[in-house]
Amino acid sequence: MSPSCQDGQVTDAVVIGSGPNGLVAANLLVDAGWSVTVLESQSTIGGAVRSDTELSPDWKLDTFSAFYPLAAASKTIENLHLEDHGLAWVHAPAVLGNPMPDGSWALLQRDRHDTAAGLEALCPGDGEAWLELCALWDGFGQDLISCLLDPFPPVRHGAKLAVSLPRAGGLSGLRLLLMSVRRLGQENFGGEAPRQLLAGNAIHAHFSPEGAGSAVFGLLLT
Repeated sequence: MSPSCQDGQVTDAVVIGSGPNGLVAANLLVDAGWSVTVLESQSTIGGAVRSDTELSPDWKLDTFSAFYPLAAASKTIENLHLEDHGLAWVHAPAVLGNPMPDGSWALLQRDRHDTAAGLEALCPGDGEAWLELCALWDGFGQDLISCLLDPFPPVRHGAKLAVSLPRAGGLSGLRLLLMSVRRLGQENFGGEAPRQLLAGNAIHAHFSPEGAGSAVFGLLLT
């Protein structure tokens, strides 16, 4: 550990940027007994996690990022006990939505059965197909999330995923890891609404709809 000097004071670590990753890193170092200096060029902290009223004084707009499922699931963030310092997770009436060409909406609800009911109303059969896909996810989803949140390489949870994925869906479960989200939607749903929900979330994770592996990430964020 080589201390740095900032404004005449010695600090063990300098974190550049006060976005979520920088702030989490700084807090973990402080908890480990380090002295930390966080540098930020903007007038406010938070990085991409911020809101403003520039479009209208009557409502706040999420300037960059808008929803944080992996943050809410992260054991690292949970162990920071941010709720004790004022963090309150806010849930919209619907998690997210995609407008459809006919004026209807594909809505993702917090309750999968409510989501399924909305999809069923748009295209009969899609509600049941949605619940079947959710059941497949239940068999291996937590192991996949643990792999993504573990330090690399995720040996322990990777081994659990190697067992739970084929057990949950057989060959279709293994195939899901390599499938594109476009193919997932085409094979499982008759209407466009569930396809748009899955594809939108895959794109949010920086996958193209045709990209290998985009299916599982579209499902993960859904």
